[in-house]
Amino acid sequence: MKNTIKFKVDNLDFFYGELHALKNINMTIHEKEITAFIGPSGCGKSTFLRTLNRMNDLIEDIKIEGSILLEDKNIYKDFDVMSLRSRIGMVFQKPNPFPMSVYDNIAYGPRIQGVKSKVALDEIVEKSLRQACIWDEVSDRIKRNALSFSGGQQQRICIARALSIQPEVLLMDEPTSALDPISTLKIEDLVTELKKDYTIVIVTHNMQQAARISDKTAFFLSGELIEYDETQKIFNHSTHKKTEDYITGRFG
Repeated sequence: MKNTIKFKVDNLDFFYGELHALKNINMTIHEKEITAFIGPSGCGKSTFLRTLNRMNDLIEDIKIEGSILLEDKNIYKDFDVMSLRSRIGMVFQKPNPFPMSVYDNIAYGPRIQGVKSKVALDEIVEKSLRQACIWDEVSDRIKRNALSFSGGQQQRICIARALSIQPEVLLMDEPTSALDPISTLKIEDLVTELKKDYTIVIVTHNMQQAARISDKTAFFLSGELIEYDETQKIFNHSTHKKTEDYITGRFG
């Protein structure tokens, strides 16, 4: 059975001032799949990721044309930012836990959403940390400052924080680029596990990572979507020479 469409992107153009950063992007992203965005630095993949939860709204002098539908609603017309981001969690390149306890990091979002009961918060914190495969490492140190843990642990705490508001989608902007190989594999295993419950979109510079964990891969170059297909097809039988050159390292 084909997964239902989570995002539908039609004729999307994005401008930073005069710079035409994304050019006529058309794409459908299906739910409970991992979609990887690959391409060289400056190709537009992170900019595009940030259009999906309106992170770019924070930047002055931007212009967006075209539409992005989350299910059947236009994210730029039918949502306010708060309600959109309660459905779309985000994990950044560098682990960025708040300078507070592990518990308070995870409870932060639910508290903003109005959860006050300690019993309910305790349950959310434990469930989120378990989902992020870090509960066993932090359960006896839950009141410790999240910044006192290793980089890989901090990133999983940040993933737990994103999951605590029960989003439907998880956006990940190079979530392992600051981590060592062992922590990277832990995050990859975690992302693969989370796919059962979440739609995941991940930006990565790591070709092997995209090949290992994603269902579909999109290759971006100079603000254009060059090719988008099943990951196996992109890596083994890409239809565009630029994609093949990038994947095989002959690029540039």
